[in-house]
Amino acid sequence: MKIAHLIFFSFLFILVAFSTTTLINLRQSKEVRENAEYLSRSTSVIRLSNRLQRNILYMERGLRGYLLTGEQLFIQSTDSAINDNRAILKELESLVADTSQRRYLDQIALFHQRWIEEYANPLRLAKVMSYRSAKDQKDFNLLYREEQAVREEERINQQLSEAFTQFNNQEYRNRDYRRAVLNVSEQRTKDISFLLTTLSVVVGLLIAVFLAGHISRRIRKMVHLANEIARGNYTVSITDRSNDELSQLSHSLDHMASVLQENISLLKRKNEELDKYAYIASHDLKAPLRGIDNVVSWIEEDHSGELSPKVTEYLGLIKGRIRRAENLIGGILMYSRIGKEQVVKERVDVGELIGEVKESIYVDSSTEIVLPNPLPVLYTEKIPLVQVFSNLLSNAVKYSDKEKGKVTVRCREEEGRYHFTITDNGPGIAKAYHDKIFVIFQTLQERDRFESTGVGLAIVKKILDDRKERITLVSAPGEGASFTFTWSK
Repeated sequence: MKIAHLIFFSFLFILVAFSTTTLINLRQSKEVRENAEYLSRSTSVIRLSNRLQRNILYMERGLRGYLLTGEQLFIQSTDSAINDNRAILKELESLVADTSQRRYLDQIALFHQRWIEEYANPLRLAKVMSYRSAKDQKDFNLLYREEQAVREEERINQQLSEAFTQFNNQEYRNRDYRRAVLNVSEQRTKDISFLLTTLSVVVGLLIAVFLAGHISRRIRKMVHLANEIARGNYTVSITDRSNDELSQLSHSLDHMASVLQENISLLKRKNEELDKYAYIASHDLKAPLRGIDNVVSWIEEDHSGELSPKVTEYLGLIKGRIRRAENLIGGILMYSRIGKEQVVKERVDVGELIGEVKESIYVDSSTEIVLPNPLPVLYTEKIPLVQVFSNLLSNAVKYSDKEKGKVTVRCREEEGRYHFTITDNGPGIAKAYHDKIFVIFQTLQERDRFESTGVGLAIVKKILDDRKERITLVSAPGEGASFTFTWSK
């Protein structure tokens, strides 16, 4: 499976898990809202039930007061409670949905109506009629005593009280049941949410660890391959049987290593051929030059008395050209071999090294070479450093145009490297030629005036470039020149 597909399905799983958790929480919130609405409705039911019971009590008291005193104020209180009870019963009917509780409510309504019709209304009517005559008063008293003896009111009130108790108890039971259901639902929602969230986090972590390990392991293989290629080992390869985006990169790296191996092998063969060619060409070119030099020497030896001054001058010019050609061939051979020799590192005292260079080059008595004291001691390649100092010092001495030439060597240390500066008081170099002088065969002086091949500074530049060092020039016409190069400690 491709890495992109694996990441997509992983995030899809986590998204589904969190979406499920969200839906469950939404459903739970709906249940909580419904339960809150039920509790509010239940509170209203209990409040109306208590109000209905108070009204019934007011009805009884009002009726007794009227029967005893005949005051209309008491009967008005009874009528007001009866009307209010009708509204309360109607509202309770709209609020109560439970079947068994609805039955208790119907009983309350029935007993309430019976109390009115069978007890309250007959006594009330008899009380009204009692004011017409003594006989009617006697009939009322008789009826009242009969009602009290039968205790019908007490029986109806007892039934009402039991119905109210059953009604309220059922309401409380319903409330407790709904609360228990809500608690169970809340706990179940918490458990499911926790389970899904934990599962999502664990799966996400496992996928992240798997992807990180899987990708990191394969990238480390690729980095190892790249490092091996950088070290020059082009035969390495990666075995990758996966079929994803990184597999394409692995195959590309393998292909690159294979192509580099072919190109490096071809380049090595070409370099070997060039080395052989340079060696053979230099040997074959030097042979006729030595022959010409020998012939000129024989002419000078055998016919020195016969040669005119002009011919002698021409023969001297020929020998100078021969030496220049030999130097040029030697410089080309030296330039082509830079970076190909296996040079070992050793302890190098830079002061002693410059002393050896001074002895190997021609230094006119009018030219002074000034060295700092002390110069550093390095553990480095000696021969390349000798070539750098030799070419720079010989150029500074060779091109001096002052009666008192002066060449100064300075050294400073900086960030793991030494900066060596060779300054002369010679003719200087125009800025336009600062880059040109490091190109092979380039020289700013006439070749007949100086025996220069134009290879020395090119050799210096190539030695430093091979070691990732650098050389800079600060100079202007008539102000001398300062060459500064870096060399690792």
